[in-house]
Parts: sequence; structure tokens; C-alpha cells
Amino acid sequence: MLTPTFARLFGNRPKTVVGMIHVRALPGTPNHAGGFAPILDQALEEAEIYRSCGIHALMVENMHDVPYVQRPGPEIAAAMAVLAREVKCAQPQLPLGIQILAGANREALGAALAAGADFIRAEGFVFGHVADEGYMDSCAGDLLRYRRVLGAESIAVFTDIKKKHSAHAVTADVDIVQTAHAAEFFLSDGLILTGAATGEAASTAELRAVYAATKLPVFVGSGITAENAKDYLPVADAFI
Repeated sequence: MLTPTFARLFGNRPKTVVGMIHVRALPGTPNHAGGFAPILDQALEEAEIYRSCGIHALMVENMHDVPYVQRPGPEIAAAMAVLAREVKCAQPQLPLGIQILAGANREALGAALAAGADFIRAEGFVFGHVADEGYMDSCAGDLLRYRRVLGAESIAVFTDIKKKHSAHAVTADVDIVQTAHAAEFFLSDGLILTGAATGEAASTAELRAVYAATKLPVFVGSGITAENAKDYLPVADAFI
């Protein structure tokens, strides 16, 4: 559903496509090499490719900072803020989001504020789960209070539910629709559904159920291809 927040960011188009920029490994992480300038150059190049192809919005994520840690250090938040700021200045017409792995939602919010970004993608918003990096607790109350303290209410918080690369046995008695309702009740600005891992297709049955049960925008967060995109059009508002 196109809420006022969603429409403010993305307009009233029926479907929105968000292009993800997976930045190279950042300084201080095991796979980092070559300094900061090549990371920035690649991010700017990919942002321009997305813009030239008609993509509606952008997001930056530190995907290559493996192995991930929960709440990474200030050097990661600082690097992401600089990268996002440069991308935003180069493509001011495109809404910009930030995700900082793993589960670094406060850091992403702070970086987004410094960069002039428009939204973040948050993990672990409601209910706890076991991720690759260990147990991840829910963060909605803390995160939205932090947003208020920063005066950053204009930055939307789009939230993964039953997120990928995680075990959800501890909440096996809470289905995807109940999880969506909890996130809506806890003031999420939009819901993101994924497959079990990066690149794996999200369940159209789960998307259909959530899309029918919530008043929030629904994003498909993984596994979209030219071949299966048509299957998702009736059951989602946006595609990452």
C-alpha cells in the first residue's frame, strides 16, 4: 500500500525499483584492499548506471565486509556516511537508502542523517532470531527512540521480517503475517520479504499473504530476475 511516507519518497508510481550498490570491502575488514578511493569510484559509477537505466531509487550496503559482526565499529559508519553523501550529491534526484551489516541499524540511521539519505533498511526490527553473526534481538523501540533523539523522523525505516541468512526456530509459532502485524504495530515504514539467502527468490505465497494483511508498503528484497518479475508485480509495491 502506498502510504504518505512511501509516496513522499518515491512518488505515486505503482511500482518502485531500488538499485542496490554493494560497496567494496571497507577499511578495517578482512577483504579490504586498495584504499578508499576505488570504493567510492565504483559506487559512483554504479549509481550512474542505475540512473541511466531508469532505476527509481538507490541503496548502499557494505555487503563485502565479510565476516560480518554485529554493531561494527565507527570506521564503518563513517565510511558509509561518506559514500552515501557522495552518491547523494552525484544523484540528488534519486531517493537514497543505507543498510549497514550486520544489524547496525542505529549506525545506518546516523550515517543516513549525516549523508542526507532518505531511508534505511533495518534488520531485527521485531522478534529475535539467530543470524550468521549470532543471536540478534529486536530493535524497534530503541531504534525509533534514537531516530527521535536525532531529529531524523524524515528518514524512513523499512524493515526485513523473517530475514534471510537466519534461523527462525525460536519464533516458529509466529507466522509471516503475524510478524508483519507486529512490525506494523511497532511503526515500521515498510516491510521487506526475502528468500532464504541472497539471490534466492522470495515466496510469492508469503508476499501475497502479507500484502493482503497489512497497510504498509511491501518490498521484495531478494531474488528478482527478468523472468520472475511478473510474478511479483501483483503482490509488492517495490523491488530491491
